[in-house]
Amino acid sequence: MDVKLDSRTKWIGGGVAAAAAAGVAAWWLTRVETPPYTLVLKDGVLEVRAYGALTVATTRTKGQRQDALSRGFRVLADYIFAKSRDGEKIAMTAPVLSDADGDSWRTRFVMPARFVDIAPPEPPAGIEIETVAARRVAAIRFSGRADDRMLAEHEARLREWLEEYGLKATGPAEHAFYNAPFVPGPMRRNEVMLPVASIY
Repeated sequence: MDVKLDSRTKWIGGGVAAAAAAGVAAWWLTRVETPPYTLVLKDGVLEVRAYGALTVATTRTKGQRQDALSRGFRVLADYIFAKSRDGEKIAMTAPVLSDADGDSWRTRFVMPARFVDIAPPEPPAGIEIETVAARRVAAIRFSGRADDRMLAEHEARLREWLEEYGLKATGPAEHAFYNAPFVPGPMRRNEVMLPVASIY
């Protein structure tokens, strides 16, 4: 027997599904480590943050941004989950960082804080362990499945905001992605970040 749903029932069902997805997204972020920072300045979804030194695993991939990010992430995931090396798995963290590096895209996985003082597992060829020095970054946060247009629009908005506050970007834009692939677009957390020289 076919069961037909009226519009109200469909709306309630959709609302329950959205709430469940939001709950899963929030739960996932509470289960992963994110790098700590000090909030220097905040204006809505725009912030200036002070980060300490970070240890990152880095790989470089050529191609279009999204394809390069996907391939770079898979390389790093094999390292994190001990598929391309011996030893124990490394706990997942957020965000995954991406930025342009000459004619390549650089994908970076922030290592858990315990690897600031001890060496992480030896990576396979194609992955480097690097230290990102303590720095300040400006960031703008937004939801959705970030495409090139969205990233460019939010970078432009962030640069305009920096001008309003008399702040100067000291390097190229970086993209930060916080969520697991299964999280729906409206529940996703993305950021465009710019390193800054700050008077604050």
